[in-house]
Amino acid sequence: MIKEDKKTNFVIHSQVKIYQNQLLSNYTYTLTGGNAEFLSIPKNSSELVYLIQRSIAYNISYTLLGNASNVIVSDYGLKGLVIITTHFSQIKVMGHDLIADAGASLKDIAHAAAQASLTGFEFACGIPGTLGGAIFMNAGAYDGEIGNIISEVTVIDEKGKIKTFSHEEFKFSYRHSLAQDLHLVILQAKVTLKLGNHKKIVNLMHDLNTRRAAKQPLDLPSCGSVFRRPPGYFVGPMIQKCGLQGKIVGGAQVSLKHAGFIVNINHASANDYITLIKLIQESVFKKFGVHLQTEVRFIGFNDKLSLK
Repeated sequence: MIKEDKKTNFVIHSQVKIYQNQLLSNYTYTLTGGNAEFLSIPKNSSELVYLIQRSIAYNISYTLLGNASNVIVSDYGLKGLVIITTHFSQIKVMGHDLIADAGASLKDIAHAAAQASLTGFEFACGIPGTLGGAIFMNAGAYDGEIGNIISEVTVIDEKGKIKTFSHEEFKFSYRHSLAQDLHLVILQAKVTLKLGNHKKIVNLMHDLNTRRAAKQPLDLPSCGSVFRRPPGYFVGPMIQKCGLQGKIVGGAQVSLKHAGFIVNINHASANDYITLIKLIQESVFKKFGVHLQTEVRFIGFNDKLSLK
C-alpha cells in the first residue's frame, strides 16, 4: 500500500524491510558496536519518513546512522530501531545549487559539483561521511565548513512533521547545528555554490586528498578526528608531548601517523576506545591544563560514559 502526503509531496510506504539483531560493527568505521534490536536501511527519503513517523506513533526509540564514520557505538548495542541512511543518496544539480539526500556521500557530492564546475565543496571531498551527518555536526576540514554552503535543510521534527529551515534558522556553529538541539532528522538539503574553473576544482580536490592521505591513517579503521581543537592549541602535538602516540589499550591505538586519531589495530571494542580517550583527556589536562572535548559522537552509552 502506498499513499501520497499532499502537504509534503513525499510518498509514504507502508512496507519497509526491518531486520532483527543486526551487528552494528558491520556498519561502523571503527568496526565496533553491538547488536541493533531492529535495523532498517531505507531506499529513499519517503521510506525514512515512514520509519520515523511509525516509530514516533508507537513510541519506539530510533537512532540514525549515516556512514558511521565519526561515531562510537556501545558494545552492548542499541535498543529500538537503528536506521542507516546510506541507500538514499540522490543528487540533483540545479544551476548553482545541488539538492542532495541526507544519505548522499560527501565524496559523491564533491564530484557532482566538480562535474558541474561548481566551487566551494572541495574541502569536503575526502570527509568519509554523508551529507546528513555532516550537517548535523557541521563537519569541516581545510578551513571549510558544511554550514557555510548550506542554504536550506529539510528535516523531520520530533513530532514527525516535515519542515524546511533556512541557513540562518539552522544556527550553524563550530561542530554544531540546530539538529542537535531539537533532535531533528535530516532528509535533504540545498547546497549553494559558485561557478568556477573545472580544472582548478579537480586539481584542488586531488591536492586535498593527497594531503589527507599523507597525514591521516586512512588505511586503518577509525572514528576520524576524535577531539575538537581547543583555542590556541593543536591536539596531536599535545598528545605526543604526553608520550601517548602509539599507546595501545586492548585493540585500540593512538595512531602513529596522526595522534589525533585512534585506530582499531586488533579487534578493538568500544570500551577500548572509551578507556583510551579518557586516558588522553586526563593526561592532556594534567600536563597542559586543557580539557579536550570530543568531536566524535558516542551512541548507546549512559551519561557517565558519554564523555560530552
